[in-house]
Amino acid sequence: MRKLTVNRPYLLDLIDADITFVSQLASPKVGCLTWPQRIHLVNIGQPRERNDKLLEFLTRRSVASFKQFTEALSKHQEKLVSLFVTDEGETFLTSK
Repeated sequence: MRKLTVNRPYLLDLIDADITFVSQLASPKVGCLTWPQRIHLVNIGQPRERNDKLLEFLTRRSVASFKQFTEALSKHQEKLVSLFVTDEGETFLTSK
């Protein structure tokens, strides 16, 4: 969760929170978002704003929900998972 906070400014532009991905996060199989949160995200037109709200929702959820998010992300945008589960974090982003 700390990595989410530290890398948030970069993640606003990196995460591809399209309708398919957001729907997957709200599906019963993943369940890291509620259906009302999914509806809210789908109705946000700007990708950066959608990512900001997605990250806000994730910080309010449990650690188990966050782990479910990283698992779903590993299937959708594998390159971003290391930002959450390793010590790469801010050094990974700022060194590029």
